[in-house]
Amino acid sequence: MISVLIVEDHPIVREGVMAVLKAERDIDVVGATDSIKDGLRLAGRLHPDVVLLDLKLPDAGPVDAVSSFAADGRSIVVFTAHDADEEVLKGTPAVEIAKAIRQVHAGESYLSPRIAAKLVKGVSQPRGRSGRLSARELGVLRLIAAGLSNRQIAATLSISERTVKFHVTALFNKLGADNRAQAVALAAERGLLSTTS
Repeated sequence: MISVLIVEDHPIVREGVMAVLKAERDIDVVGATDSIKDGLRLAGRLHPDVVLLDLKLPDAGPVDAVSSFAADGRSIVVFTAHDADEEVLKGTPAVEIAKAIRQVHAGESYLSPRIAAKLVKGVSQPRGRSGRLSARELGVLRLIAAGLSNRQIAATLSISERTVKFHVTALFNKLGADNRAQAVALAAERGLLSTTS
């Protein structure tokens, strides 16, 4: 059984996700809250396998939010309903939310393809801590945002998995990120991933 903590400040969204996940036999929602502060307190007490985390919460920016929960090695599914398209979360099939939870619990990264498509639309020459991302690094970032593993990225770009790891390390350094979820959160926070056309 995969235990899940939901951290989402919109009551309707939070309750809707809880209802969706209750139908999954291998997923148990052990808690839900509307803030990072309460979420960290609950996580420390309940020890969930996965934290389902809204990217936009009032008491922390996306980078701080991801970093806070990732600090103890917790698996995180980052999701958001702050997009101008109010149907982003409503339009996400229940099976996809459950799939995301199972995937990160298995040690992989995941971001909803629908949200990822909106995030990577309009990405242009981001500047990070150590300069611009190369065209290849930008391509790797897009695929990370789409939830692909290093192996899948290698197959997609027709390069070796070792080369993918090199590019991932380089873009992490340029963005100042420690992991994949944080890289996407940093890019979003800095306006490097646009949701507008």
